[in-house]
Amino acid sequence: MPEEEYDFTPASRLMQVDEVVAIAAAFVDAGVRKIRLTGGEPLVRKDAGEIIEKLSRLGVELTMTTNATRVHEFIDLMWLAGIRKINVSLDTLNRDTFLFLTKRDLFGRVRQNIDLLLEKGFQVKVNAVVMKGVNESEILDFVRWSFEQPVDVRFIEFMPFEGNCWEQEKVVTWQQMLEVIRTAYGAGIEPLPRKPHETVKQYRVLGAKGTFAVISTMSAPFCGDCNRMRLTADGKMKNCLFSKGETDLLQALRSGQALQPLIQENVREKAMALGGQFAGDLEQIDATSIVNRSMITIGG
Repeated sequence: MPEEEYDFTPASRLMQVDEVVAIAAAFVDAGVRKIRLTGGEPLVRKDAGEIIEKLSRLGVELTMTTNATRVHEFIDLMWLAGIRKINVSLDTLNRDTFLFLTKRDLFGRVRQNIDLLLEKGFQVKVNAVVMKGVNESEILDFVRWSFEQPVDVRFIEFMPFEGNCWEQEKVVTWQQMLEVIRTAYGAGIEPLPRKPHETVKQYRVLGAKGTFAVISTMSAPFCGDCNRMRLTADGKMKNCLFSKGETDLLQALRSGQALQPLIQENVREKAMALGGQFAGDLEQIDATSIVNRSMITIGG
């Protein structure tokens, strides 16, 4: 979380419910078959329920990434809307570390809501950004969780964004994580086949109820067949998490412009890898030279 004096975007500059649906429909008309609501935290919007219900009518797979603090209030609506897969952002299994990272003493509620999701039949993925000096000592705790319960843990390499104090020394790479896990489990882990467009390198501990995986953006980028597109809360389209350029679809919609040509042009301008801003050599990355938003304003 940012500090409390963070300057949030005025509501008038954000997409309203019908604008969210209209722009989403334009992507569906262009061939998109999966929409993920993310954040920040999507469930803090007062109109979150209405957005979920209306997006469910578009006939595509609807999913969500959430911090799970309000899941218990929306779980019935999410199921009725056809949502079956939920990603939960949870960087630690330690209550004190959770309070340090989030500025909120809500660890118990998050764990209860994850259990509730599993009980109700949702497929739960847990996204954990691994950082040296913060939570790298918990890697095996997360893997053990995936063994005991049907959760799919996603370890994410620490990525540079505005205001997140990124340093190369804080990155725990895919290879380093695997070394820790293999030291503990030896030949007891198996790699799982990669599906087209997946961003993860996925594994399972033999006999486990769930899986674990690594999103290796920094040490082994997967840009070649990544097909993700992002729409920020203020209606800007990004063709990559690290793209410099954005296309203002909200203002185009409000002025009556056709969205399809703008979407297609944005996709055509996508850089070969990592927004064209850096390569896979961690020691050569200058985080201060990267032009981008903070993660909270991009929407994970």
